Amino acid sequence: MLFDIYGRFRLEVVRERGEWRVYRPGVGTRGRMISLVIPPDVAEGELETFLDDIYHEYGRAGEVVRLVKVDA
Repeated sequence: MLFDIYGRFRLEVVRERGEWRVYRPGVGTRGRMISLVIPPDVAEGELETFLDDIYHEYGRAGEVVRLVKVDA
């Protein structure tokens, strides 16, 4: 799943081996963000809220964390 974080950057969140893994996509690459750990018990439907809680300092009035793309 690809999330837009307040229009400032994007994060890809993937479920791998029962854990959430976070990647920072780039042009032709993606780097793993080991500094951001999402607990495995966070449900898929709660990821937007979780990311908003973590990154709320980046947001301004009217800006949101939003799901951009769901993996097929």
